[in-house]
Amino acid sequence: MSSESPTESVTPGAGARAPSASTNEFGGFDQVLARLRSVVERLESGSLSLEQSLAAFEEGVRLSRAGAQVLDAAERRVEMLLKGEDGADHIVPFGGEGGER
Repeated sequence: MSSESPTESVTPGAGARAPSASTNEFGGFDQVLARLRSVVERLESGSLSLEQSLAAFEEGVRLSRAGAQVLDAAERRVEMLLKGEDGADHIVPFGGEGGER
């Protein structure tokens, strides 16, 4: 029996809108993180069979990669927004001007 319900499709449907920088086929970052937490809870429960554990682990890897893509896209947007009017890069680290994170 699959642990994924039919309503939790991992690919967008025919009417799905194109993903933006803050979304992907799993939704936005908050949705990805919530689903990833759910996967971790299921794995940590110890009640899954080996096959169910492997399927949950695979889902977790996909979710982790999707979350990383959303974060990468957000970072690129921030870098673009910080680009100066002269077109030169004025990228400021997230920790501030020369400050530590």
